[in-house]
Amino acid sequence: MSRWSIPPDLDTMGPRPGPSPHSMEPPMTKPNMTGQPPSRSTEESSGVAGWIDRRLPVISGFRAEYIDFRMPKNLNGLWNFGAILTVVLLLMLATGTFLAMHFIPTATEAFLSVEAIDRQLPGGWMLRGMHVVGANLFLAALYIHLFRGLYYGSYKAPREILWISGLVLMVLVMATAFAGYVLPWGQMSFWGADVISKAVGAVPVIGGTLEHILAGSDQLGDIFLHRFFVIHFILAFLVVAVVGIHVVAVHVAGSNNPLGIEPKTPKDTLPFHPYFTSKDLIGLVLFALIFALLMFFWPGLLTEPDNYAPADPMHTPADIEPEWYFLPFYGMLQSVPSKFGGLLAAAGSLLILFALPWLDRSPVRSMRFRPLCRVGLLGLVVAFVLLALVGKHHAQGSWMALGRISLLYYFGYFLVLLPLAPRLEKTRPLPASISAAQGDA
Repeated sequence: MSRWSIPPDLDTMGPRPGPSPHSMEPPMTKPNMTGQPPSRSTEESSGVAGWIDRRLPVISGFRAEYIDFRMPKNLNGLWNFGAILTVVLLLMLATGTFLAMHFIPTATEAFLSVEAIDRQLPGGWMLRGMHVVGANLFLAALYIHLFRGLYYGSYKAPREILWISGLVLMVLVMATAFAGYVLPWGQMSFWGADVISKAVGAVPVIGGTLEHILAGSDQLGDIFLHRFFVIHFILAFLVVAVVGIHVVAVHVAGSNNPLGIEPKTPKDTLPFHPYFTSKDLIGLVLFALIFALLMFFWPGLLTEPDNYAPADPMHTPADIEPEWYFLPFYGMLQSVPSKFGGLLAAAGSLLILFALPWLDRSPVRSMRFRPLCRVGLLGLVVAFVLLALVGKHHAQGSWMALGRISLLYYFGYFLVLLPLAPRLEKTRPLPASISAAQGDA
């Protein structure tokens, strides 16, 4: 046998494995970066969209994250508020951009420029009305969104980053709302800014410096107003960035659900489209009706009559109170004897929420299965509303005592009840799965 001849045993084994040059089978494609076979939409896409998607998979990525994305099928109406907040945020950015083009951030021209927008600019009254109503309903939807997270335990593992990013978003929105409340430079705008600047000035050692940095001079005027205009504008776009982080956290950790248990099988989930897009659309229509009613029929419910008068540092209004969404924190500020103590209480009421994933160590998420904490959370809502009433009545007489009791309960819920609940509470048994709870197992 020649050195280069083929051995008989190999010659009879037939063709070698692998594709033949004359075979009709397509060659093996290179796997994508995810290690999964390419999706049908990517394979079948053609034209300009297909060319772009093969190089920058934005179309297939959108389909995977917003059309085919699986979500628990038992989500209720409280999950609509995420979509509502997104739409209102876009509306606020659009109207705010147009309003900023005509606003003059000086103490002498701010109020007059707002009046000109309302009375002389074509459609200006509508733009400003949409912005004002949008700000109020955005905060209302945000509070409901926060309550949903508290009730269903959305702050527990593995969603701590989702919870913290949402709280950062809430703090930024509140700061943006306050800066926007100051800009019209009416009576309530001026004196509300005066209250906050004096509260900041009550901080020991550095209070005077902080107050001067905030005001820019010895009195509230052009520098202060211009700074708050810039802060309002910058924070609005910073909110958009944090919303992006929040949405990414939702898609990484997955959405919580009313039962507080993770989906175990495909039967526990549904694709985002068309099931949840249609559900969100219904919620948006109902929200738009409320929006229109407040804007066209009851605009006075969301505005202060004193703020239709220009700022007058020589005349203090009879009742200085902030917008309704700040009233609970204003009540905390007034319920504590010292200004600095009140500032600590108001700031601490927000900061304590950041520690909630570690304060509540119960393995059960949803308050549906935690009878003790469910009653405690109801008490927390009542205490929060009472603090708002205390702020409205300036913590006078019996309101002062009620405010202090509510403030103690607020912090007691987070620092006492939740940490001790795993030892004291007898939880209800959890269902085996989402489908089993709905009778679809």
